[in-house]
Amino acid sequence: MNRIVFLGASLFLMTALSFAQIGEIASRLGLGNSTLSNTKISSGLKQALQIGAEQAVKLTGRPDGYFGNPEIKILMPNNMRTLEKGLRMVGYGPKVDGFVLSMNRAAEAAAPAARKIFIDAITAISFDDAHRILSGGDTAATSYFKEKTTPQLTAAFRPVVERTMAKNGVTQQYDALLSQVKEIPFAKNQDLDISHYVVSKALDGLFFELGQEERKIRQDPAAQTTSLLKEVFGRH
Repeated sequence: MNRIVFLGASLFLMTALSFAQIGEIASRLGLGNSTLSNTKISSGLKQALQIGAEQAVKLTGRPDGYFGNPEIKILMPNNMRTLEKGLRMVGYGPKVDGFVLSMNRAAEAAAPAARKIFIDAITAISFDDAHRILSGGDTAATSYFKEKTTPQLTAAFRPVVERTMAKNGVTQQYDALLSQVKEIPFAKNQDLDISHYVVSKALDGLFFELGQEERKIRQDPAAQTTSLLKEVFGRH
């Protein structure tokens, strides 16, 4: 009889522990209070995304937003990276630096165009999308944005990048550097759509910053700046 009582008590304790662990896991996933309605979860997520998107655009779409940030600074294209040292050694360092600066200035000019596209994507998020994003990894929302908005962002960024590069003479600088490369013995012929390169790197930098902002909101209570964010993302 005593053995039966002991086994029953042990089973009860193990069950209680399981529920506690489940609650802890849910909390760590950022699910917060399980009684939150779909509407509140969706509203909280959309608010977080809007705050994160606005901050990412603000950080990138300003002078030195790209150029002054080593994490997203646009560097020489890969097809010229190995020749960059050679160009500098023969006195073309200032031209290389000017070319790099101009590419980053073009990206900084294009970044504000992302704001409306991000807001439209946030508005279109469904309840199911919200649940998946909320319970996903630390950059699940950024991955969602990347999947949903890259074509529109590319289309919006390219004309701005091209106008800014034309104004700063980026294409001419690139052609001038290529002409010097061709004079280097054994150098291979280089060919690159420089506008496509800058747009691609600009988007990489924008999504990197968006991911950083998303991590803050998920992990840092100080970044949960509204009562709704605290309720949806807060640790319990």
